[in-house]
Parts: sequence; structure tokens; C-alpha cells
Amino acid sequence: MTEGTSDLPSNVPKERPTALAQPPETLTGLRRGSVSRVAVGIPAILATFRHAWGEAGIVRGSKALLKLNQKDGFDCMSCAWPDEDGHRSLAPFCENGAKAVADETTTKRLEPELFARHSVAELSRRSDYELNALGRLTHPMVLREGASHYAPIPWEDAFALIGRELNALASPKEAIFYTSGKVSNEAAFLFQLFARQYGTNNLPDCSNMCHESSGVALTTTLGLGKGTVTLEDFSLADVIVIIGQNPGTNHPRMLTSLQTAKRKGARIISINPLPEAGLLRYRNPQEVLNTLGEGTKLTDLFLPVKINGDTALLKGIIGELLLLEEAKPGAVLDHSFIEAHTEGFDAFLNAARRVDWDVVVRESGIAR
Repeated sequence: MTEGTSDLPSNVPKERPTALAQPPETLTGLRRGSVSRVAVGIPAILATFRHAWGEAGIVRGSKALLKLNQKDGFDCMSCAWPDEDGHRSLAPFCENGAKAVADETTTKRLEPELFARHSVAELSRRSDYELNALGRLTHPMVLREGASHYAPIPWEDAFALIGRELNALASPKEAIFYTSGKVSNEAAFLFQLFARQYGTNNLPDCSNMCHESSGVALTTTLGLGKGTVTLEDFSLADVIVIIGQNPGTNHPRMLTSLQTAKRKGARIISINPLPEAGLLRYRNPQEVLNTLGEGTKLTDLFLPVKINGDTALLKGIIGELLLLEEAKPGAVLDHSFIEAHTEGFDAFLNAARRVDWDVVVRESGIAR
């Protein structure tokens, strides 16, 4: 195959002189339709096997799924929802997890010959999705200074190249070891051991990028930048407020925990500009009757805020709580806890008392 021809899609642009710094914005398969009122169930089960078997084959794909999130297996790289300490079910993962594992265990292979046929400039005009669909790398590759194509490099030479670059630094602190969200916990653990042995803890990853702002806010307000409860605490909650996240889409395993809490009497409030099917009704694939029926109703109160209207809504909720506290002191606020474990609460109260209800309604889109 000559330069310019391709086993990439037919709409690949011809060779251009420079590579793009960012992948192109590509819209694929967008469609409009009615909002689903229930999530998971049999369609999710079928999709799980379609992805696993389609990428890895029946035997290889099934073996991977049987090891996923098991004590003698490996952790899912799709999300960080905690595992139960006791008995693990046969399939303690969601459709997203199955897709992630299918992607990692794919039988598609990206051989050096493809890099010889297609320059960096040409490949840079493919979307991340298209590049990922080419398969897994089979050899380490290197882009030499002034070269237009990646070229294969022996493992020994690759390690030597990395070693020379690291040893040439004035300090280990000058190095950054980045990991993708697709990296498994097991691989990330080994990677951070290497970085710390080298002499640095500069280990940013996708969690840092996604959660840096929330981590700073939580550290400032609570003193800890991460969650302060256990999975067991979650299932015993009386009220669960879901805001700023889409569990049914991004970490569906949370739906099972929401179902458990709901069956124990919890009330669930969902704050989202769009109704998410997973927070309306949930068909648990681990329960045969639940899978075939209408599923479990999760959300008790759905608040469809305007985009960027969550701050106004929260101010309104705080204002209402203060009004209830003033009407019945001690019934809403735990004053002993506030005095012992908080600071700046009086300033917070003064700011909250100045809530403009007209502004709250207008900016949040939620009537008082």
C-alpha cells in the first residue's frame, strides 16, 4: 500500500505538512428521541456481551468479565465505585465497565506497518475514537527528531532512551508521571512505585484533572479533599441528594447502592438539567424479576435546574432551611456540632439571609 492510501475511513484527508495539536471535533451517531423512563435491564445485559464478545471473542471476553471486580481478579478501570467487602456477585460490574474491559482485551492489533503508511500529520486528523478503534500497540514506537512517521524501537532501546532522559534531569522533581483513566489500578500501582523509587510523587492523573476544583473546595470546607463516608454509610442514609453527576451514565454501579438505600427508606433528590433514565427507574440486572418488571423507582424529587443554575438553587435551599430553623430553633441545625467543628458560620448565615428569592427562581428555573 502506498503513502496516502489507507485502511482508515475513506474520508481521511490527504497528507498535510503539519500535525494538529488537538484532535478534530467529530460528531458521530447523534440522534434525537424521546427520554427513556427506565435504565439497565435486559438491554444492558445484551450490550455487555455484544461489546465483550465483539472486541475480544466469546472465550477471551467471557474470561475477562468473570475476573472483573473479583477478589482474585482485577479492578474495573471505568469508575471508582467501591466493591463490597463480603460476597461478590457473579457480575459485579456495569455496562460501562464491560465496554472498558472489551476495549482493553480487544483482538485488534496496531502493527508498525500502519505507522509506516501514515504520517503523524495524517493520523492527527483522526478523532480519538477512530485512533483507538485501530487496536492495541504491538511494539514500542518512537518519533525521531525531524521525522514525519513513528518508527518501531526495540524494548531495550526504548528503556535506554527513557533512562537517559530521566538521568539527565537536574532533579527527579522535574519529571511528571501521568496516567490515563484507562489504566487499571494494578498498573497504576506499579507505575507510582516506579515514580517514587525514582524520587518524586509528581503523579497527576485524570482524577487530578477532573476533581482538582472539588478537591480544593472540600479541603477548604471539610479539611479533606475526598469522600468522608463509607459505602455502608451511603446505604443507611435518610436523604440522598444527587447533583453534578449522572450515575446512570457515568458510574451505573451506584444505581444498585441507590436501590439498596431506597429499599431501606431513603428519599432521593436528583438535581439535573435533564432527566436521566437511571435516576428515574432502575432494572437491576442481578435480580431476574426486577429485570423483567418496571424496575425500582429511585428519584422522589426531580429538580430540573437551568444550566449553571445549581448555585442559585443551593442558595434557595439554604435560605429555606434557615427559615425553618428560625421558626423552630434546634429542629434543623445541630448547634453543638457547629460550635465544636466549624468556623466562620456566622458570616455564612449573614450571607445566606440575604437571599433574593426572585433571583433564585430566575437563575435556577425552580419555583419556590
